[in-house]
Amino acid sequence: MSTARVTIGIPCFNAARWIAASVESALAQTWPEKEVIVVDDGSTDGSTEILEKFGAAIRLVRTDHRGGNHARNEALRQATGDWLQFLDADDYLEPEKLARQFAEADGGAAADVIYSPTWMEDTRTGHRERGVLDPTRDLYVQWITWQLPQTGGCLWRRSALDTLGGWKESQPCCQEHELYLRALQAGLRFVFAPTPHAVYRLWSEETVCRRDPRMVIRLRTALIDALQSWMQERGLWRDEHRQAAGRACFEMSRTLAKTDLRTAAAYHRDRAEHGLIHVSGPSAPPAYRIARRLVGFTGAEKLAAMRR
Repeated sequence: MSTARVTIGIPCFNAARWIAASVESALAQTWPEKEVIVVDDGSTDGSTEILEKFGAAIRLVRTDHRGGNHARNEALRQATGDWLQFLDADDYLEPEKLARQFAEADGGAAADVIYSPTWMEDTRTGHRERGVLDPTRDLYVQWITWQLPQTGGCLWRRSALDTLGGWKESQPCCQEHELYLRALQAGLRFVFAPTPHAVYRLWSEETVCRRDPRMVIRLRTALIDALQSWMQERGLWRDEHRQAAGRACFEMSRTLAKTDLRTAAAYHRDRAEHGLIHVSGPSAPPAYRIARRLVGFTGAEKLAAMRR
């Protein structure tokens, strides 16, 4: 079993409601070789006062407000660990998270990234479910279908993150997926550990990736196009990747249609011209597929809106 040291890096910006539980979950890890670094990203809501109460149990770093990825990179710069566990301030870890991942991945001996499913916990309803992650699909399909886990689900080897240059500080959303993309392109070794012990809280529609779905769709589409171009140059792009990307783009066109049908139709048309519309999955029930064949995408969306 590895005795590697793990740095748990927590970026915090105005998270007074959640930050104590997040830090406590990091300190409660059964893995003995750990340190907890919290980077307060210019909070103004009392988060800093809460963090100060932890005293020497954590290393508190204060910065001007420059965003979550800058805070994560600051934790990376300050880390003394061989591995990095990033944890968002409104999420938490179950006590066995680090120990279980190392146990299921042979101590990380052949890994640059150890990744696991995450629990999705809706604090508004009390509902909890395991995130979808199918390790029988190749890593590219897992990435395209957004199955590679939310930030808390991974352990990153410090040297691998340094090679990548850390997190992209100008990336406003899809942040872990942009990092995953560079990791895949760099040939980092991903090792799957099946047991989920990281918990992603769903508590608001105003979080970074929920308040502006149009931005998320724009950036996710650009990332998909970047992966496709990179894979095609290397002869790696296969039909399974095209279908996965097509389904993702179809689902995004349907999401756009809920608020802006004209933009959704233009997006759908553009993706179809690129061969990246694949009508399948839960977003394409039989009645919708029939309507789409008969009256096209726009007509099918109008009918769907009437039924909502």
